[in-house]
Amino acid sequence: MKALDGVSLTMGSGEVVGLVGESGSGKSTLANVVLGLVTPDRGVVELEGRSLASWLKDDPRAYRRRVQAVFQQPALALDPLRTVGWAIAEPLVIHRLGTRSGRIDRVDELLGKVGLDAELAARRPAELSGGQLQRVNIARALALEPRLLVCDEAVSSLDVSIQAQILNLLLDLHRHDGLAILFISHDLAVVRHIADHVVVLCDGRLIEAGRVEQVVDHPQEEYTRRLVAAAEAR
Repeated sequence: MKALDGVSLTMGSGEVVGLVGESGSGKSTLANVVLGLVTPDRGVVELEGRSLASWLKDDPRAYRRRVQAVFQQPALALDPLRTVGWAIAEPLVIHRLGTRSGRIDRVDELLGKVGLDAELAARRPAELSGGQLQRVNIARALALEPRLLVCDEAVSSLDVSIQAQILNLLLDLHRHDGLAILFISHDLAVVRHIADHVVVLCDGRLIEAGRVEQVVDHPQEEYTRRLVAAAEAR
């Protein structure tokens, strides 16, 4: 089978695009292609008019700085033996950005940006709640000042009240920093809250796309209508 078949989409600078579909529809595969973790058999990914293959061949660090990710399970994305501060500072160390003292200040700044106290930098992941851990992952993703943030089911493992907090945080970052977000979810209601445009995947194919209110309020495909009905039933 083809995990993705003829899928094509374009994102503008500072735009939020929701990618929605059931489990197995190809959403995470597309995320991994965009992140450069999976190489497609055919087709091309471009950022700022330059192919992903060119970025990864000639300047992979520059691509990693521009495109960062937040994944589904916040605890699994963090080293349980290291502090929160270390997790956020690690990208700065890898990319040789700033001095030691400057990185400490940057960690405090990023924690504040995602609504966490600076004192949490000394704690380990097991001492934080799920919502706090996902905020830490977002802070780490923002450390390199990316142009695009790929959120792959970033709120699906969280309680509903915490989901709303994380979604509002992402919206604030989008509005204040001009951050483009590819937001991936199986839940159309969540996507409607955050996205400008939505793309619907089914069995690896793009079956519907448009402004979120257009697709949600006037779906053209039966599959999309089922997703809308499922979201309304919750």
